[in-house]
Amino acid sequence: MKNIIAEDLNNVFDQDPAARNKLEVIFTYSGLHAIWSHRVAHWFWRKRLFFMARAISQFSRFLTGIEIHPGAKIGRRFFFMDHGMGIVIGETCEIGDDVTLFQGVTLGGTGKEKGKRHPTLGNDVLVSAGAKVLGSITIGDHSKIGAGSVVLHDVPEDSTVVGIPGRVVRQNGQKVHHHDLNHTDLPDPVADKLKQLEKEIARLTSELEGLKDQKGCETHDHLRL
Repeated sequence: MKNIIAEDLNNVFDQDPAARNKLEVIFTYSGLHAIWSHRVAHWFWRKRLFFMARAISQFSRFLTGIEIHPGAKIGRRFFFMDHGMGIVIGETCEIGDDVTLFQGVTLGGTGKEKGKRHPTLGNDVLVSAGAKVLGSITIGDHSKIGAGSVVLHDVPEDSTVVGIPGRVVRQNGQKVHHHDLNHTDLPDPVADKLKQLEKEIARLTSELEGLKDQKGCETHDHLRL
């Protein structure tokens, strides 16, 4: 246990340039408090002391703003970048070594699965701020998930994923081309609907003008008779 604590502390200094000294890190880093609390809660969970495990995890969530289900399996040198506020990790998540999560990440389920219903993250995976990784899917080793992405399918090793839904845009250092993917011009369903409504209004206006013109001609002909 002492070795793991020391490893966690050293990992903070390796990952976070803002870390100045061990005393500050131990007492002020909520991400470190969350992972240490989880390790204790997970020990109780494996002993089938479920109430105690859940009580510890809920108390940790209250203190840190990070919710980790005690059933989740988390590897070594796990790190919450930028405080980790709002992170949610589901019960059947499996997370490898050297994984980094930014604030607002959700490793959750889709609500339709039973059994293994949360993601599996390989080693050296980075998930950026606000990303959602949902369902019993696997994120391969050394992969990166872009900020705000929603990932619903497996991701190969050494890949970079962005977008909603998440698409692989880089793999093994090479750009992956998608004919329908242009992140400088992403589809806007609200704008598309407004354009459709504008076209419909223009069509109806044109029809009304045509009816007015037709009625005017009929009135004119009637007066001539």
